[in-house]
Amino acid sequence: MSLDITPTLTATEEARRQVEICNACRYCEGYCAVFPAAFAERSFSDGDITQLASLCHNCRGCYYACQYTEPHEFALNLPAALAEVRVESWARFAWPGAFARLFQTHGVALAAALVLGTALIFAAIRLLGTGAGDGFYAYLSHSAMVAIFAPAFLFPLLALAMGVRRYWHEVGGTAVTLADLRAALIDAGRMRNLSGGAAEGCNYEKGDRYSVARKHAHHAVVWGFLLCFASTSSGTILHYVLDMPAPYPFFSLPKLLGVPGGILLTLGAAGLAMLKLRADPALGAVAAWGGEMAFVILLGLTGLTGLALYAATGTGLVAPLLALHLGTVLAFFVTLPYSKMAHATYRLAALTRDAQLKRRAG
Repeated sequence: MSLDITPTLTATEEARRQVEICNACRYCEGYCAVFPAAFAERSFSDGDITQLASLCHNCRGCYYACQYTEPHEFALNLPAALAEVRVESWARFAWPGAFARLFQTHGVALAAALVLGTALIFAAIRLLGTGAGDGFYAYLSHSAMVAIFAPAFLFPLLALAMGVRRYWHEVGGTAVTLADLRAALIDAGRMRNLSGGAAEGCNYEKGDRYSVARKHAHHAVVWGFLLCFASTSSGTILHYVLDMPAPYPFFSLPKLLGVPGGILLTLGAAGLAMLKLRADPALGAVAAWGGEMAFVILLGLTGLTGLALYAATGTGLVAPLLALHLGTVLAFFVTLPYSKMAHATYRLAALTRDAQLKRRAG
């Protein structure tokens, strides 16, 4: 009888093992930003692996092109290895950290509990008669909304800033120039790395076939989210600067921005959810699947409940739909630093660091 005494590698150690093999092979040199960054090095610190993991967009093209995947003895699965490091780093950088681990492992159940629980709280507040004003303010006063949502908006920003600060220190980032930030923003806006080095798209949900569906869904979510944020911002300016409180007519800036934003957010999230169900979970962080799906569902529900609430204006459905929508939005913001939404900030930081390194090498 023999005993297997092979040591179990940590996520970072396993990713380092695979990256070193990729560095020797270099077949995927024309793929996403991970490979040029990796091929510029000869050895990899923990911070280097964290940086490469955050550069990875999990397009999976390298996996299907690789000759060293199982059953080869090297057993490479770089998308999964980097995904494990990425998720582990988010939990490590999160502030406070305990909630991040809980969300990653029980994301769908936790998100559902937060939405329903918060909706019930808003419904109870409504029954206490806090409404004062027209439109939605007849159900929940403006001052009550501000008192609830201002901390819920500001706290995630603080938590994300703390996390990015920890990330930047680990990857060895230095003072950022406007050129570095501009290059990162252009790269992120174009989502170039979601194409995996191929003009036809990535291999996320179709194995060895290319598809641009994930890139399009991401664009819909990003632009939908930005339009919704712009809608809220324009409403804030109208209320506080121009003394024009809600409700607003359809042909007003908050509605002209918010309605298409809600549609794009809903459709984009639905597309991401369907693609995630089709994709091979073994090529990502398996334990974080629930948390990632919960994030997508929360995004979609935020847009969908907002559209439903607007469509129900003037009906008896406004009160319950308002509670559900506000509960969804609040749950989204509370979980934002611990859900996959955090990837947007870490990935932008990774692209900025990558631009720094390219500028210095170049």
